[in-house]
Amino acid sequence: MTEAPLSPGHPRAAAGGELRLPKPPGVVRQFWARHPWLTDSLITAVYLVPTLVGTATTETTATPLQPWILVAQPAAILAAAAAILLFRRRRPWILLLVAWLTCLVAAPFGPADVVPTLFGLYALAVYRSTRSAWVGFAGSVIVATLASYLAVWAGDDTVSPFGADAPASATQFTVLLLIGTLIGVTVGNRRRYLDALIARAHDLARERDQQARLATALERSRIAREMHDIVSHSLTVMVTLADGSSATASRDPERASEAMRHVAETGRSALADMRRMLGVLAEPGTGDDDLAPQPDAAAIPALVDRFRAAGLPARLTTVGAPVEDPNLQLTIYRIVQEGLTNALRHAAAAHAVEVTVEHAEGLVRVDVVDDAPTPMGRQSPGGGHGLVGMRERVALYGGTLEAGPGAVRGWHLRAVLRSADAADAAGSTAPSDAEEAT
Repeated sequence: MTEAPLSPGHPRAAAGGELRLPKPPGVVRQFWARHPWLTDSLITAVYLVPTLVGTATTETTATPLQPWILVAQPAAILAAAAAILLFRRRRPWILLLVAWLTCLVAAPFGPADVVPTLFGLYALAVYRSTRSAWVGFAGSVIVATLASYLAVWAGDDTVSPFGADAPASATQFTVLLLIGTLIGVTVGNRRRYLDALIARAHDLARERDQQARLATALERSRIAREMHDIVSHSLTVMVTLADGSSATASRDPERASEAMRHVAETGRSALADMRRMLGVLAEPGTGDDDLAPQPDAAAIPALVDRFRAAGLPARLTTVGAPVEDPNLQLTIYRIVQEGLTNALRHAAAAHAVEVTVEHAEGLVRVDVVDDAPTPMGRQSPGGGHGLVGMRERVALYGGTLEAGPGAVRGWHLRAVLRSADAADAAGSTAPSDAEEAT
């Protein structure tokens, strides 16, 4: 499988799945676009050769002219040709100024040369902007009108292909320049439109890759929270049970043996959870038939029993009917698990640990309260990975999380979450609650 051209390191998506960047249409147009010097050289030759031949023919058949005139006209034509070759794409204003000079120099002594001016107006419209093209058109009309009156003033009927009438000649030059400007504006606008489409496609491709990276980071954060909840809870319970078994092994072997059986069960449960999570990561296409479901609200009593078996005097109180959202049930389970784990770790002297899960009016309140003396080193609100993970979970549901010492003694953890129905009804209030939680 090849790599996607916009995402190095990622496989190419199936047909229709990869964002393909548009290209300027036309094989011939792409060829000329890839060879700008060849294009400009041909345009210069098309202008220079016929113009020089026509000028030489006119000078040989006309009456003898001053030597400086014989030099000035070819010099102006060569300057215009050089400007077309060198400045048509990069400096169109220079080309237009040279074209104006060529037109004024040629007007008294032969047909007015407006071809370089047409090239200059086209270049302004295509390579600069429509506004620049119309400004150049206005200046070109003035120059063409002045050239027409110079031709009439010189008194030669051959100075203009349109005759010796200056207003008529200026009008027809204006129409010719207008046609060239309109063609350039049309081509330039189409070119800029295609460039904007291609730039937009590049932006969309970059945005897609950025969204994919953000989604990956969010998924890694979610997996890190799940791994923390699994490993931290299980290891805390196992260490506590192992310490209790070691302390009672000599005087109560049967109780120590029972504690070690709980250690084994907790370890097997943790291994199963980790195997399920790592299996989903390693095989994203695996079906769900052989995977155990994530814990939900129905698993909370068993969770409290495991902590009670580890020696924590925990008691569960449930009020109201559980919510049906499985993701919210998992969040409630993890909050209870984190609260009991912290109590087991820091509140070993507690006489009672009360766990209350209350469902009422689209809100879920989770309280974990112990009555142990609060040591100086106990975790403060917002500290540690566990509380950070809980705050992120609660923020997803537009809720709040409070953690801190009780009014008299002990530690109090309270989380308030909104169900999906309550979040929809709350509307604009949910984001402010989420910001408060963070």
